[in-house]
Amino acid sequence: MRLSIIIPARDEAAFITDTLSALQPLRAQGHEVIVVDGGSRDVTPLIARLLADRTFVARPGRALQMNAGARHASGDVLLFLHADSVLPADAAVAIARAVAGGAAWGRFDVTIHGRPWVLKLVAAMMNLRSRLTGIATGDQGIFVDRALFDRVGGYKAIPLMEDIALSKTLKRLAGRPACLQSRIATSGRRWEARGPWRTIFSMWRLRLAYALGADPARLARDY
Repeated sequence: MRLSIIIPARDEAAFITDTLSALQPLRAQGHEVIVVDGGSRDVTPLIARLLADRTFVARPGRALQMNAGARHASGDVLLFLHADSVLPADAAVAIARAVAGGAAWGRFDVTIHGRPWVLKLVAAMMNLRSRLTGIATGDQGIFVDRALFDRVGGYKAIPLMEDIALSKTLKRLAGRPACLQSRIATSGRRWEARGPWRTIFSMWRLRLAYALGADPARLARDY
């Protein structure tokens, strides 16, 4: 099994070095790292060219960038990773075991780095909710069999909730995700910048609105 790790990025110079540095052992094992830049104004593309196998420029928008990366990927399994997140050291082994066990898609548990104590609770609730609902978020590092991803047409070209939309489609066609206990470490910057409780309630409100049929474009403007 060969992984293609696809990272959408835009102005992520402060974080992407750590993300890509952690992937160098996987590159040495033959896995592929692709960064899709959405028009950065900082040195993100330069860092990516030094530490990734392939770097592309695409229209800004996480769904659009991830789909662009998938089109250029050559791996058997696609793994979508945020630019401020670090994979666990056993990521490839854990995915290989899940795939060998019959999983067509899945995600990792997540831990959130940051000062507010409530971020530990947020991460625990994200992981539990995902196990109960079979829905994964981008912070959790969604991975999916390449053929299945192509079959569903990739991510919907929407500006928000693209991970939820993909999860619902994959769950309907391929069953529930493999929920790996290995933990991705992601940045708590958005919770710290806007305030943890305000961010929590805002995200709950947006998810509820989306579930009730709200336009993702309008939700993105609110977000």
